[in-house]
Amino acid sequence: MMRKEYMVKDISLASEGKKRMEWAENSMPVLRTIRKEFKKKKPLKGVRVGACLHVTTETANLILTLKAAGASIRLAASNPLSTQDEVASALVKYHNLEVFAKKGENNKEYYYALDKVMEFSPQLLIDDGADLISLAHCRNFKVFGATEETTTGVIRLRALDKQGKLKFPVVAVNDAYTKYLFDNRYGTGQSTIDGILRATNMLLAAKVFVVAGYGWCGRGLALRARGMGAKVIVTEVNPVRALEAYMDGFQVMDMKSAVKYGDVFVTVTGNKSIIRKEHFLKMKDGAILANAGHFNVEIDIPGLKSLSVTTRRVRPWVDEYKLKNGKKIYLLGEGRLINLVSAEGHPSQVMDMSFSNQALCLVHIYKNRNKLEKKVYSVPPEIDSRVARLKLKTLNIKIDTLTPEQKKYLSSWEEGT
Repeated sequence: MMRKEYMVKDISLASEGKKRMEWAENSMPVLRTIRKEFKKKKPLKGVRVGACLHVTTETANLILTLKAAGASIRLAASNPLSTQDEVASALVKYHNLEVFAKKGENNKEYYYALDKVMEFSPQLLIDDGADLISLAHCRNFKVFGATEETTTGVIRLRALDKQGKLKFPVVAVNDAYTKYLFDNRYGTGQSTIDGILRATNMLLAAKVFVVAGYGWCGRGLALRARGMGAKVIVTEVNPVRALEAYMDGFQVMDMKSAVKYGDVFVTVTGNKSIIRKEHFLKMKDGAILANAGHFNVEIDIPGLKSLSVTTRRVRPWVDEYKLKNGKKIYLLGEGRLINLVSAEGHPSQVMDMSFSNQALCLVHIYKNRNKLEKKVYSVPPEIDSRVARLKLKTLNIKIDTLTPEQKKYLSSWEEGT
């Protein structure tokens, strides 16, 4: 039998990774239920799946669920600094999987890993950020379809769809209620704070904490920062979201004003150059910058470097930039996803739902591969609802059901009395 290929940092870490994967699995009962079903029915038997995801303990459990469904899989990292090396090693050593990921990949290694996934000629893709889907388009690969995990990736793919250039169907898993209401809000909020604290060991109480962007991720982050005792400022471009942040009790202002007050700044917008040259110059001495968006473009790092006279690493994942005006600014995690660079990403309890959506949507695409159009689809409501019901069941929570009379009332016109 041919030896499986892989690109991991240290295979000797596998034992530790195995234990950590088991720990995560304990908090992923919905995915365990789906895996048990997949093991019996083999809905992806003989199908090749290419995956580009953060290689974490939760991702490992998704990959094992797809393997139980009968799929063969190649996995690459969706971010150069998000891989948990012990997990990558465990997938290779104990599960004979082809993994092309290690923490600290350079640009060449990152794209080499994506190339290795595409060499596999995958028939289905799972992506986080749309880099793999983009590569498939550039090289005109024919696949049945793909799923996309994150807000940033969905934005990119909807733009492609709008231009009429999407070459296969994509399900936007990020659109599922059981994804963004929990993963984006509670997951991002907690894990971003976790990453900042692990990197800095700072006290957040009484700090002025600036959140750039009030989407679901920004909402969760602002809520958690306030819970830690910080004074939270929100910056936004969307007037409705800005008003919502104000009604939620946060200060709202533009970034030009916020930079004078902030102690900690976190970007979570999915856009580029949110914090720029003109902002750095007006910040307090000792201001801390972090990013929780998918790509490292939200903070203008080249601009920060051009304003600096010296740069040095003062703690793991904390870089000090001394500006020409004498002030010091601290950038966390090289401007990449701080919750994955210096922490462990979202808790397993919320990724249980997100990755259950991924698994079920992949099967949905394969079953309907001859019916789906080349466009971006939302997660089918029946999948979203099923994931929610399974989660409630695992929590031993019972909810009411509509009576026949109530169903009739809701679906017909009856005059009130």
